[in-house]
Amino acid sequence: MGKVLADELGGELDVVLVRKLGAPFNPEFAVGAVDESGWAYIAGHAASAGADTASLQREKQAQRETLRTRRAQYTPARPPLDPKGRIVIVVDDGLATGASMFAALHAVRARKPQRLICAIPVAAPDSLERVRPLADEVVCLAAPNQFYAVGQFYREFGQVEDAEVIAILREGTGPHSGANP
Repeated sequence: MGKVLADELGGELDVVLVRKLGAPFNPEFAVGAVDESGWAYIAGHAASAGADTASLQREKQAQRETLRTRRAQYTPARPPLDPKGRIVIVVDDGLATGASMFAALHAVRARKPQRLICAIPVAAPDSLERVRPLADEVVCLAAPNQFYAVGQFYREFGQVEDAEVIAILREGTGPHSGANP
C-alpha cells in the first residue's frame, strides 16, 4: 500500500520498522510495540494479558534484534530516509490494537517531520481514537463497530514476505530514484 501511495503522490518510499510486543501466552495479541531506537509503547491491557516487566523486557529485546536484522536486509546500502521537515505519511493495512502504529508514529515524530499523517483503510474505533492525537491528520476509510481483526476486511490477507519488501524498496519510487520523472 505504501508503494502505491508513494507512486501516486510522487513521493519517496521507506519503511518505519516497529515490532509488536506479543502477550506471553498469545504472541499474536499485541500488548505493545517497540521501534528501532528501543522506545516502547506498552498498552494499558498488558498486565491483564499476562505481561509483566520481565516478560516485556525479554520480548522487547527479541523484537529489537529482529528490527536490526530487518534494517540490514531492507536498506543495506543506505540509511533510512530522514523525515525532518518533510510531509510524512505512515501507512498500515489497518489498526487492531494500534500498538504498531503508536510506535511508528512516535518514531517518525521524534525525527521532526513538518507534517505527520496516519493513513489506514480500516480500524477498530477505539484504537483509531487513541491514534488521533499522535498525528497531525488521520485518514481512515472505515471504523466499523463490528471490528474483530484487520484481516476480516480483506478478501486476501496474506503475509508480506521479506523478499517482497526488499524488492519494492530496491525498485525505489519518487523523484530521487528515477522511477518518476
